[in-house]
Amino acid sequence: MSAEYIYAHNFAKGAEGALAAIFSVSGLSLTDNERALFKECDPFGVILFKRNCDTPEQVSSLVKDIKETLGRDCPVLIDQEGGRVQRLKPPHWREHKPMQYFGNLYTENAEKGLEALRFETFRLAEELVELGVNVNCAPVLDIIIEGAHDIIGDRSFSSDPEIVTRLGISVCRHFLKSGVLPIIKHIPGHGRAKADSHLELPHVDAPYDELSRTDFKPFKGLAVSDVGQTIWGMTAHIVYDDLNKDLPVSISEEFIQKYIRDDIGFEGVLLCDDLEMKALDKFGTLPELAVKTLDAGCDLTLYCGGEYEKMAKIAEKIGKISQKTLKRLHDGAEYGTLAV
Repeated sequence: MSAEYIYAHNFAKGAEGALAAIFSVSGLSLTDNERALFKECDPFGVILFKRNCDTPEQVSSLVKDIKETLGRDCPVLIDQEGGRVQRLKPPHWREHKPMQYFGNLYTENAEKGLEALRFETFRLAEELVELGVNVNCAPVLDIIIEGAHDIIGDRSFSSDPEIVTRLGISVCRHFLKSGVLPIIKHIPGHGRAKADSHLELPHVDAPYDELSRTDFKPFKGLAVSDVGQTIWGMTAHIVYDDLNKDLPVSISEEFIQKYIRDDIGFEGVLLCDDLEMKALDKFGTLPELAVKTLDAGCDLTLYCGGEYEKMAKIAEKIGKISQKTLKRLHDGAEYGTLAV
């Protein structure tokens, strides 16, 4: 079917020399140090957190300043899933329902569930577009697994991979139609982890056959869908013992190539989850981890802490975005002009 709205962002424009990193900001406005660092090293984009969001006027001003500092329509990311994970909160922004609500509604009545989710997705996107925020780290495609850690919980649509796939595609389509690029997470699946990767390194011992027909399935479904080439993906900081027992996904070249690129078939831009999460602590310093994520096959590394000194050290160690990444960005922007 034809889209009334054509996805308009091409983040490759003017980004040929950009650093292969998404950086962050310490407060409600850019400091002099942050502005100077961003002008010097030119991070590919910036992610916002609750500490950066006070009022609509303030967020709009910050986003405008970031884009003017970098000199392009750069990606400005946020985690605005709904439910527990909302950086933009009342009273200035709406309270949004967790995604499990829509999964439950879809189970009772598929048409009603899809319509409610479409409406909620457009409401989410509307708030972001008004601020100039153009990338949302959502939807969560992890599945709900009984007995797992509740870090995912109601952030997921369902325990049924088919439902997660169907609703995940719907969210991505409607974000794109609104001018917001979605990032599916946490590829290849965080749902069965029994630990929170913010605090420690989770291990998943399920065999490949089980993972392939459950956890991997929504990501495979999105990868081959009509939006698969445009959307981005975020890796999980998890070790899958049956597949690659030594390293978490985000720093494992073998895992990213064999399972994310080849098996799941994800061809879009891939970024790691936050470098400062405790799951990665034993694998190196922040600059070393940034290098490892890029060497492993992530297109972009992600630092969320907003500390100037740490960003400066990361910038010293990593390179510019690759030609392969630029091609993915161009291909995604081209694909985004087709009917969705």
